[in-house]
Amino acid sequence: MLKKDLGLFLLIVVVGSVVAILNPRFLSPINLANTANLIGLFGLFSLGEGIVIITGGIELSIGSIFALLGVIFVDLLVTWELPWWLAVIVTVLGGTVLGAIHGFLVTRLKLQPFIVTLCGLLIYRGIARYYTNDGTAGFEFGQSFPMLEWLTAGRTVGVPHSFLMFLLVAGVMAVVLHRSVFGRYLFAVGKNEEAARYSGIRTTRVIAAAYIICGALAGLSSIYLAMYTRSISPASHGNFYELYGIAAAVLGGCSLRGGEGSILGIVLGAILLQVLQNLVNLLGIPSSLNFAVMGGVILIGVLADQQLTRYRNRSTKV
Repeated sequence: MLKKDLGLFLLIVVVGSVVAILNPRFLSPINLANTANLIGLFGLFSLGEGIVIITGGIELSIGSIFALLGVIFVDLLVTWELPWWLAVIVTVLGGTVLGAIHGFLVTRLKLQPFIVTLCGLLIYRGIARYYTNDGTAGFEFGQSFPMLEWLTAGRTVGVPHSFLMFLLVAGVMAVVLHRSVFGRYLFAVGKNEEAARYSGIRTTRVIAAAYIICGALAGLSSIYLAMYTRSISPASHGNFYELYGIAAAVLGGCSLRGGEGSILGIVLGAILLQVLQNLVNLLGIPSSLNFAVMGGVILIGVLADQQLTRYRNRSTKV
């Protein structure tokens, strides 16, 4: 565990302890299970966001992808009556395709990731609203998918399956990022893309792969979110969710300049964000301040990263 990850873990313990003292309901099994469920839901796509940030990019369209793929997923189940497993495959592939498009635009057409994903944010939500005629997509009365619901919204020994899926994906991504050649390439490209290219790394493929991974995880997350909400209003579903992903990654040590970060850090960042959200709810703080809390967290994370970089530079010079 890096010093930054250890510090984040201790911060989670301190914040959790303070909340538990102020409101003992924080440690109730129901509250812990609900918090774990939200950690799983939001942490899953935060992993993909973190991978993109490590390469020096950014992904701003995740929330709109949730709206678009969410209404398509519900429509496949309700209107087209596809088997749930086939609808899941189509939805994940849809996210993968969108990620591949972003990777192509960034690497081949040399567009800025900010512009590409900002346009995606607008385009995908617009398509989602047009697809449903600005209506709400949802399941019919009495309609159920027992196995799908168990896999996405079920619990084993009180532990939400969304949280278990999050841990499983985090474990796989940790191996990919920290124990594989591809992972070293991701860090190298994020640190200095030109130097990585001169060293023989196919930087375009590495960057494109990062966006594809992010898109696939967004597709998987859209399924869990759709089964969690049970209805999707394309005008608001997933709004600003990309901020959660960015905040979790930044808190977890991913530098917005690229080349730094860890899966463990992103996991801890996702946990801290939901603990803070739980703090807002349990202490009676107005929910309208949620975005203020999120913005403050991102700002503090960026400032901390900037100060740490300056400290390292001074140490190197000395």
